[in-house]
Amino acid sequence: MVRSFRDLEVWQLGLDLVQSVYQCTAAFPKSETFGLAAQMRGAAVSIPSNIAEGQARNSTKEFLRFLSYALGSLAELETQLELATRLEYGSGEVGCALAQVSLLGKKLHCLQKSIRHRLVKRPTSNQSPATSN
Repeated sequence: MVRSFRDLEVWQLGLDLVQSVYQCTAAFPKSETFGLAAQMRGAAVSIPSNIAEGQARNSTKEFLRFLSYALGSLAELETQLELATRLEYGSGEVGCALAQVSLLGKKLHCLQKSIRHRLVKRPTSNQSPATSN
């Protein structure tokens, strides 16, 4: 049973991704400290932050909305990682982070689908998916 956002696998994977992005961007050229590296870190931090905020709202519809924001930040980060690859920044670490992005994206989409399915089954429920097991 999910009692907190901390219990969500997608939140945990999001934190792992943030850590990878910080490690990856540490190897970027100093000229990117306030450019691409900062944008990537911001997008990465936004992912687990939106998951946590959405789950804490105690509303299934709100949680879905914040999962959508997390997916938007994930797409932003994926684009930035692809750009870093083209610019040949961070080489191996970027590839690892891209693999994490792919896994997290799949899991977030599955979570959204599961929550939407529960909404269809119980359209009058405004209870949080974390408390409705």
